[in-house]
Amino acid sequence: MIDASHLAKRFGSVKAVDDLSFRIGPGEIVGLLGRNGAGKTTTLHMLAGITRPDSGRVSVCGIDLLEQPKTAKACLGFIADEPEFFEYLTVEEHLKFSGMLYGIQGTATADALISRFGLEEKRRAYPEELSRGMRQKLALACVLHHDPKAILLDEPLTGLDPAGMRDMKDTILARARDGAAILLSSHLLFLVEELCSRLLILNDGRLVASGTMLEIRGAAGDGSSRELEAAFLDITSRSAASPT
Repeated sequence: MIDASHLAKRFGSVKAVDDLSFRIGPGEIVGLLGRNGAGKTTTLHMLAGITRPDSGRVSVCGIDLLEQPKTAKACLGFIADEPEFFEYLTVEEHLKFSGMLYGIQGTATADALISRFGLEEKRRAYPEELSRGMRQKLALACVLHHDPKAILLDEPLTGLDPAGMRDMKDTILARARDGAAILLSSHLLFLVEELCSRLLILNDGRLVASGTMLEIRGAAGDGSSRELEAAFLDITSRSAASPT
């Protein structure tokens, strides 16, 4: 469903992503981890078709993103770390507009999403009137409007209260059960541990570790099994100290 092959991206003298390859299948939730500046957001932007890679290919739902961007993006959903909205469209109008972009007629789906994410009282509110958590809910509702089969999430729990976090996690799990391939980038390791079946760890734009949770925990330098936080810090520290 999501296939990245030898992706590379440079910004001036900085190599943001370096020869990155991985695949995510239907029903998988894969965690994308890395310290600040590791290349996670650049990777997500290349997968979403926002940033064009210097080299490499991206396939979404079996469709080449560079050769057929409109067709590929039709089965793709992306939530950025800082979702952007139209200043003069209400919550309801955002959902109607997102539906129109994908040829969805009528308002039944938009109404259902407004109810599903507890946005009824904010139906006629503008983005600037929404809390950070409400904006996250609106972003997710817009993304799910066309039932995407590949979903990219960049820090999706930002600004959510505990109830909102639980709701977001339930939604992500439900989408995976329905067969969506999901790539989740987050610094919240408890979220990654709870949701992800497999991890990708980046450092300086390179993939330095990948595998199941158990495999990553066992990748410590001394060969022992550790908590995810300790294993993550050990892997990224060792990779930073190694020559490229």
